[in-house]
Amino acid sequence: MKYRSTRGQVAGQGFESVVLDGLAADGGLYIPESLPALPDGWQAAWAQLSFAELATELISLFVGDDLTRSEVAALAARSYSTFDTSEVTPLVPLGAGSGTFILELFHGPTFAFKDVALQFLGNLFEFFLERRNARSAGHNITVVGATSGDTGSAAIYGLRGKKNVSVFILHPKGRVSPIQEAQMTTVLDANVHNVAIEGTFDDCQDIVKQLFGRADFKREHALGAINSINWARILAQITYYFYAYFSLVRQGVAAAPRPVFVVPSGNFGDILAGYYARALGLPVARLAIATNANDILDRFLRSGTYEKNSEAGVLATPSPAMDILVSSNFERFLWYLARDHEVPASVADAHEREQRAGEVVAQWMDRLKTAGSFAVSPEALAAARQAFWSGRCDDEQTHAAIARHHAAQQSYLLDPHTAVGVHVAETLRPEIERLGDNVQTVCLSTAHPAKFSEAVLKAVSDAGRQIDFQSILPPAFVGLLDKPRRCFECDNSPDAVAKYIEQTAAASSQ
Repeated sequence: MKYRSTRGQVAGQGFESVVLDGLAADGGLYIPESLPALPDGWQAAWAQLSFAELATELISLFVGDDLTRSEVAALAARSYSTFDTSEVTPLVPLGAGSGTFILELFHGPTFAFKDVALQFLGNLFEFFLERRNARSAGHNITVVGATSGDTGSAAIYGLRGKKNVSVFILHPKGRVSPIQEAQMTTVLDANVHNVAIEGTFDDCQDIVKQLFGRADFKREHALGAINSINWARILAQITYYFYAYFSLVRQGVAAAPRPVFVVPSGNFGDILAGYYARALGLPVARLAIATNANDILDRFLRSGTYEKNSEAGVLATPSPAMDILVSSNFERFLWYLARDHEVPASVADAHEREQRAGEVVAQWMDRLKTAGSFAVSPEALAAARQAFWSGRCDDEQTHAAIARHHAAQQSYLLDPHTAVGVHVAETLRPEIERLGDNVQTVCLSTAHPAKFSEAVLKAVSDAGRQIDFQSILPPAFVGLLDKPRRCFECDNSPDAVAKYIEQTAAASSQ
């Protein structure tokens, strides 16, 4: 199994180097050079597997010779033993007979879906570095990441105390929820460093990308990525799409389910994992992108133009983890659109088509950076619409969805990101019903509602209802806001962040 960059200048990379490098040298994202085949009889063979066992089967398909099957199994078992349910990502009905299910992805240490990938990635970093140091001393990694809230805490909990790993997490000051900020800044392990940036998540993400683009700096500090630009995160998330499918079977919903997955999406990584699950052979009826008011993905699927909302900028919404201007992971999907629909049909050689696709993506990304937008061909747009549905949910609709389902006979408390997905699923119901029999709607629930208490309490109280929020508060959140914190406030500048990393590295080496 080898990997290439979406921008065409890097290829033939192994799994270990892809995980530790994070971002390709040409600024692109790594994707598999080819997709593996599922084993014959996988549906019967995997039907009763635990989450960790299923992860072992799927991840083993993508690691080549860089990990043995037993090593993958040990890493998966260790990573998913930290969750508060043996199912890891349980599937629960949203009301009796509704045909809609919630895939709860918030049972990890930080109560967000990103734990599924980052618990695994943290252990993977440590494993690869320990193996390298056993061969020759001096190998370490400086993980630099940007967060709109959940990635940061999940990364920190996945990497805290790890040998040979330092982690620097950039977050937009004042633009994450109080619980999210506390989860990050109250972790006082020596290898964890929080950086608050005056600006938006996109500013933080731009700084990270610029630091990775400085070849000398990247090499000197052995930079590694934990954002979903790291392929291992997408790979780990594929598992819960398969697990949801088998949960429908085990619950007797259908012998051969055809789920429609509705995914709250900001940076596109979560739904991209579903795209790969379907490409592998999972019988997915449709994938639907659910956006909040920061709706670059929904606008693209309506117009064919991928355009920053530059005039309004990033809008602050009740679902802050989705408050982004540009969806970084969309570049991976764009590569497939370019290969199949932008490279002329006269280019028959597969290798040349793939190379030309990288050139097209590089041109698109340059236009996005310089002009703020680019457009794809009508053929590419038609293919994108075939791959994804989409919908948009504004702030009022988010609060209404929370209140509506809290007031239902079988009450369910949605966090605001999950509420975006549920609202979009409800607007898509006529299209879903036209898909025929044996179709189930699965909405991915990306965070525990206690992480966003302000939005949840507002939605419920505005509807004239009361809620005992303490009754749903996870024990880990009790007293969290009062714990000591450590955070460095930094200028919105890659030079300023680079200087802080250098000073911190120098101090730790003394």
